[in-house]
Amino acid sequence: MHLLFLCSQNKRRSLTAEKLFDGYEGHQARSAGTESNARIKVTPGLLGWADIIFCMEKKHVRRIKEKYPEIVADKKIVCLNIADDYSFMDDDLCELLETVVPENT
Repeated sequence: MHLLFLCSQNKRRSLTAEKLFDGYEGHQARSAGTESNARIKVTPGLLGWADIIFCMEKKHVRRIKEKYPEIVADKKIVCLNIADDYSFMDDDLCELLETVVPENT
């Protein structure tokens, strides 16, 4: 299964999730950001590749639905409701992700 994790900048939350879940139970994980200055910016190709799209906040869900409605219309999109309060690979963030992501895959 292909898992795509999205946040704003692709520097902390989504990048942490990619590192945690790439290879998890045979899944492939990638990450991107929804902002124009993101480290890796979300693209139609990444959205098309994904079986499940995990967004950190509701604003990320809204942005991809507004910008790419035809691509994400039939995709499973999960909002994790994880605020931008963590650093990259933060222990609390890792624990939170490891709790909520597997129950949605």
